[in-house]
Amino acid sequence: MAYIERIIDKEIREKLSASGALLIRGPKWCGKTTSAMQVAKSVLEMQNPDLQENYLELAATKPSLLLEGDKPRLIDEWQIAPRIWNAVRYSVDKSAKPSQYILTGSATPVEDDTLHSGTGRFAFITMKPMTLYESGESNGSVSLTDLLIGMAKIDGIQTSLTYEKIAHALCRGGWPSAIKLTGKKAFDVPKNYLDVLFENDISKVDGTKRNPALARSILKSYARQVSTIDSNKALYEDIRANYSEISDKTIMDYIETLKKLFIIEEIEAWNPNIRSRTSIRTSPKKSLVDPSLAVAALGCSPKELMLDIKTFGLLFENLVNRDLSVYVQSIGGSLKHYRDRFGLECDNVIHFHNGKFALVEVKLGGSKIKEAEEHLITLKNLIMENDKKLGEPEFLMIVTGTEMAYTMESGVLVVPAGCLRE
Repeated sequence: MAYIERIIDKEIREKLSASGALLIRGPKWCGKTTSAMQVAKSVLEMQNPDLQENYLELAATKPSLLLEGDKPRLIDEWQIAPRIWNAVRYSVDKSAKPSQYILTGSATPVEDDTLHSGTGRFAFITMKPMTLYESGESNGSVSLTDLLIGMAKIDGIQTSLTYEKIAHALCRGGWPSAIKLTGKKAFDVPKNYLDVLFENDISKVDGTKRNPALARSILKSYARQVSTIDSNKALYEDIRANYSEISDKTIMDYIETLKKLFIIEEIEAWNPNIRSRTSIRTSPKKSLVDPSLAVAALGCSPKELMLDIKTFGLLFENLVNRDLSVYVQSIGGSLKHYRDRFGLECDNVIHFHNGKFALVEVKLGGSKIKEAEEHLITLKNLIMENDKKLGEPEFLMIVTGTEMAYTMESGVLVVPAGCLRE
């Protein structure tokens, strides 16, 4: 199958050219190795079952032998043999040249005081599953970059990404191996991912034996609360309906492990200086690295999802979060959320590399667009009245599951997810 270009490819080349080593982090199956191989000239596959035992022995005795090969050298799933990290650092120091190594990892290794931080030697990139633009389901006719510089003309632009197609994309996810598949085969990819996760990775990540059934139950409960900022109380109660003796500490251990495996990827709260800090809710927004994992955990089909509007809406927001975070990362920005105790909220706050920012709401259907517009305008006015230094947002946007883009009389942009790109 021909390589599908990824938005992150440009960032990989740029960061590698300016540093001795590059670490690409992210969940399994999202395409890290494939993208890295586009620039690597030699490869060490730590997961190769025929050679892994030999590689581990070399990593423990003479790791420098594993670094031999044409540069840049790709070391895939480096965390299997953590000692490789310091060997790479030493090699980079010795050569004082850029573009020496690419490391990929689908898990955060066990904390080890002997591992150097990598500061000054390594560059870091986080990779996620494919966005709608990368999978070809967004036509990319509305660019965040163009919106930022005021060059975007959106009125009348349309997408072919219908309500039904969004449900399909949610169930299939952005996994490269699923993009070319259809029907049940495509939906089986995230289900198979969870099977491997619960039966293997959840314990293998740090050598701690964990209960696969409990892990599945925790992720299922978490999936029900995706795109919310509620406390974990409901999560605990949900899990204890079946595991009455499980402590909060144990549940949080499983959740933290899912974070180490890049499955749970929560969105931090935005804290502008516009009201007393005690009035702003600072809890992160619950989010999974790909909404298909939530769908798989809940056991939904596209048809069932479309009949459950509330769940569909929350998972659609998770999909938009995934895509926006990729688009914004590519232009040096970050994604946060805002919600306060007065009931004012903003699903996404985009911070761009030049200090500018934008406010974004996410609505699956058209019935909530007016409400979202009011939220955006209220927050904008609050900012303008209370934080002169922050300035005015570059744009206000509502990302929807509808099929046409337009500008409201207030100036708020309404843009279908099937039109967006970086």
